[in-house]
Amino acid sequence: MTDTDVKDGKRTVVEPHEGDKSNEKAPIVEVVAEGGDQVELPPPEIVETDPELTPEEAEEARKRYLLTRFWISACGYWGGTGDRLAIPFSVGLLILIVGTVGFQYGINLWNRSIFDAIEKRDSATVYHLTAIFFPLAVGSVALGIAQVFTRMSIQRRWRTWLTTSVISRWLANGRYYQLNLVGGDHKNPEYRIAEDLRVATDSPVDFIAGVTSAFLSASTFIVVLWTIGGALTITVGNSTLTIPGFLVIAAILYATIASGSIMAIGRRFVQISEDKNQAEAEFRYTLTRVRENGESIALLGGEEEERDGIDRTFSNVLRQWARLAGQHMRTTLVSQGSSLIAPVVPLLLCAPKFLDGSMTLGQVMQAASAFTIVQSAFGWLVDNYPRLADWNACARRIASLMMSLDGLERAEQADGFGRIQHGETTGEAMLSLENLSVSLDNGTAVVDETEVVVEPGERLLVAGESGSGKSTLVRAIAGLWPWGSGSVNFHPDRRLFMLPQRPYVPSGTLRRAVAYPGSEESWDDKEIGVALHKVGLDHLKEKIEEDAPWDQTLSGGEKQRLAFARLLLHNPDIVVLDEATSALDEKSQNKMMEMLMKELPKATIVSVAHRAELEAYHSRKITLERRKGGAKLVSDIDLIRRKGKRRLLGRFLRNRRPSRKA
Repeated sequence: MTDTDVKDGKRTVVEPHEGDKSNEKAPIVEVVAEGGDQVELPPPEIVETDPELTPEEAEEARKRYLLTRFWISACGYWGGTGDRLAIPFSVGLLILIVGTVGFQYGINLWNRSIFDAIEKRDSATVYHLTAIFFPLAVGSVALGIAQVFTRMSIQRRWRTWLTTSVISRWLANGRYYQLNLVGGDHKNPEYRIAEDLRVATDSPVDFIAGVTSAFLSASTFIVVLWTIGGALTITVGNSTLTIPGFLVIAAILYATIASGSIMAIGRRFVQISEDKNQAEAEFRYTLTRVRENGESIALLGGEEEERDGIDRTFSNVLRQWARLAGQHMRTTLVSQGSSLIAPVVPLLLCAPKFLDGSMTLGQVMQAASAFTIVQSAFGWLVDNYPRLADWNACARRIASLMMSLDGLERAEQADGFGRIQHGETTGEAMLSLENLSVSLDNGTAVVDETEVVVEPGERLLVAGESGSGKSTLVRAIAGLWPWGSGSVNFHPDRRLFMLPQRPYVPSGTLRRAVAYPGSEESWDDKEIGVALHKVGLDHLKEKIEEDAPWDQTLSGGEKQRLAFARLLLHNPDIVVLDEATSALDEKSQNKMMEMLMKELPKATIVSVAHRAELEAYHSRKITLERRKGGAKLVSDIDLIRRKGKRRLLGRFLRNRRPSRKA
C-alpha cells in the first residue's frame, strides 16, 4: 500500500507534514536512489558468454564474472562516493601490521639473548632481559588490540556502506517486488543482504590483513633463518654436500607440502560451501513461508504437508553439512598434523650444528621461533582456505542479486522498447494510458494497446474475467510493473494511493499500522480514532497505542477496513482499489464505498473488482477480455451519463462500437 506521486517518470513518496491533519496537500519528498550522499552508478554492461564454451566452462566463466561484479560495487567504498574514513583506516591498519611484525622481530631477538644468557648462566643479563620483556609484551599486545579495532572498524563501516547501497537499490522503484516477477539467481534476497553480505565484507579485510602480515613476517624471518642457519654440510661417504640457507629451504619445502596437501584435499570446498549456503537459505525461506501463511495453513490443516516440505529442505541442509564436515575433517588432518610437527622440525635441523658447537642455544631457539613464524606465514592460506571458500560462495550470491538489480535498473534507463514510460498529462486529465501494452519480462503480452483518459473526480471500474490482466494493469499504473510499452501519465503533483487486496500491516503499534506509510506522529489519537470510527473499527480505538502482532490478530476484513482508514488520513487525489473490498460482505462493502464517496467526493477513483454491485459506486466501466495476443479493452460504458467528449481513445475498439448505459 503506497502513497506516491508520479512525476517526470519517477515515483516519489508522499510523507504527511506535521501540521497537515486536514485536507491540505502534503509535501512531496523525492526518493533518493542510493541513500544518503551516495551516487548510484550505472549498472555494468551485460557480458555475454562465449557460445563456443562448454557448459562447464560457461559456468566457470559466470562464477568469475560474479566475483568481478561484486568488486565493481564493493570497491566503491574506497572511491569518491565511499566512506571518507576508508583510506585513513586502511593506511592505519597497514602501519599497525608493520609495527606488529617489528615487535615480533624484537621478541625473536629477545629469545636468542635470553637463552644465550641462560646457557652461560649469566644472571645479570637474565634479569635485565626479563625487565625488557614486559615493554615488548605490552607494546605487542597494544598493537594487536589496535589492529583488531582498526580491522573490525573497516569491516563494520564497509558492511554498512555496501548494505545501505544494496538495500537502497533493492527498495527503489519497487524492485523488491519486481524481483519476484523476473527470472535469475536472486532467491532469498533478505538472507543475501543480511548474511552473505556480512561474510563478503568481513573475509576480504581479514584476508588482505592476513596476507600482508604473512608476507612481511615471511620476508623478515627468512632473512633471520638465512643469517642464523647459514649453510649445512652433509657428508655422505667420501663426498660432502653443502646446502646454503638450509633452514629457509626447509621452511619453504615444508609449507609447500602442507599447502599443496590442503589444496588437493579441499579443492571442492568452494562448491560445497556454496551448496551449504543455498540449502540454509532455502530452509529459512520454507520456515518463513509457514510463519507468513500460518492462518491459512492452520485453517486448512496443512501441518503434515508443511512438515514434509520442512523435512525435505532440512534433510538437504544436513546432507550439505555432512559434506562440509568431511572437507573440514580432511583439512584438519593436515593443519593439525602440520601444527604439531612444525615446532620440532627446526630443532632437529639445528641439532647437528648445536652439537658440534657452531650454533648456540640462543641461536637454536631463535631459529626455531623464526622457522615457526615463516611456516605459519606460508601456511596462512592453508588455515584460511575454508573461510576463503565460504567468502567465494557468499560474494557470488550477493553478486547474483546485484546482477538482477542491474537488469531492472538497465530496463529503467532504457528508452523505448520493453519499458513503460511515466510522464505528465496535459490539460485537466488526472490519468491517461497512451498506447499502453503490458508484458512479462520475457516479452509475452498480458495487456495489449490500451488507451484511456480519466478526468478529475471520475470513478472508473475495471472489469473482466479472472486472469484477464486487471491487476497487472493496476500495477503498471502504480509503476510497479515496468515491462511493456506506451506510457502512463498523471496530472502534475497529484498524489496516488494504492489499496491492494491484501493490505500490509507493519509491526509495532496500531497507530503505526493506521498511519502507514506516513509517520505515526503525523496524526493525533483523536484523528486516528475518527478514521477508525468511519470504517467501522470502533472496537480498536482504545488500542491505538498497543504494540501487538496486528498482522496476525486482525481478520482479512478488518485489514481492508484499516486500509480505508489510512486512505482517509492521507486524503490523496487519485485512489486505486485492487479488489480492496473482497474480504467484506456485501453490506459492509456498500457502507465502505458510501463512506468513501462521502469523505473523498473529489477524489479520482480507479477500481478493479469482480462484484457487479460495485457498479453503483462508479461513473464509468471498462472491460478487459483475454485474447491470444494479450488482453484487449473491449467495452467502455458510462454508468452515469456525463457531458462532454468520450474519454476513451478508440484505436483498440476499431471493430466494436462501445455500448452506453444511462
